[in-house]
Amino acid sequence: MASAKDLDRQIAILKKGDLITEAEVKALCTKAREIFVEEGNVQRVDAPVTICGDIHGQFYDLKELFKVGGECPETNYLFMGDFVDRGFHSVETFLLLLALKVRYPDRITLIRGNHESREITQVYGFYDECLRKFGSVNTWRWCTEIFDYISLAALVEQRTFGVHGGLSPSISSLDQIRVIDRKQEVPHDGAMCDLMWSDPEDIEGWALSPRGAGYLFGGDIVADFNHRNGLELIARAHQLVMEGYKHMFDGALVTVWSAPNYCYRCGNVAAILELNEKSKNYKVFDAHPHEMNPRTGVVPGSAPKAPTAEYFL
Repeated sequence: MASAKDLDRQIAILKKGDLITEAEVKALCTKAREIFVEEGNVQRVDAPVTICGDIHGQFYDLKELFKVGGECPETNYLFMGDFVDRGFHSVETFLLLLALKVRYPDRITLIRGNHESREITQVYGFYDECLRKFGSVNTWRWCTEIFDYISLAALVEQRTFGVHGGLSPSISSLDQIRVIDRKQEVPHDGAMCDLMWSDPEDIEGWALSPRGAGYLFGGDIVADFNHRNGLELIARAHQLVMEGYKHMFDGALVTVWSAPNYCYRCGNVAAILELNEKSKNYKVFDAHPHEMNPRTGVVPGSAPKAPTAEYFL
């Protein structure tokens, strides 16, 4: 079992953009699973908390996020999924977040995004990166097993609902989320899928999503869900927002996006949401100038080689 001293050493290595050993990855995942299995599908989070959207393997931008928002454990964090894929440093990004979770389990909450999936990571980069950096797929296998244990949503002070994607026509109450069997690969349809894939839209009711999974949902759906569950705000990620965050439906929902200059070419800023008992504050930040790693030789601003696929954002 890794001691606090061992974890501090591993965190220091990972923060430098270096890798821990494969044996250490396996032990870290084993300990993380013990922590995640005790957390609920809707994990309770205390305020004050800083809420973060997609990171997508942009490791140096994650470091910039911690510079802007404060280091963990001094700052309490909620990350709303999509830690991996698309960026060049998914391994370093996810392992650092996982090490912080194991070291400070009450100061960082992770919930699952649609990219925390075996199927998606084999297409969008994490699988190939694990193979390239470790010479085997073991790290990918251990990490994707951990994905199955990560919570589906979070509830901050009983008033703010955090989820990666959005709502589902199969779900009207938080209790219905609490009884989902989450320990599985992300399904192609159904309630668990919708939580990770759905998007808000300026429509009435529900519509099919152009993503091919999940649904589009309107302001009336959000108002009803919030009223039924005593909520003031839905905080979600999943969609690129050029300004870093975007309110919809008279402030009943906000999208938070935390990957600046997404895919090293979109030109967007990123944001985090600082939420306390009485107020909320957004901090916006730009991409880190050193979004590269000497190990990979990747030049900032260059686009990653990604296969043509059916959706982009």
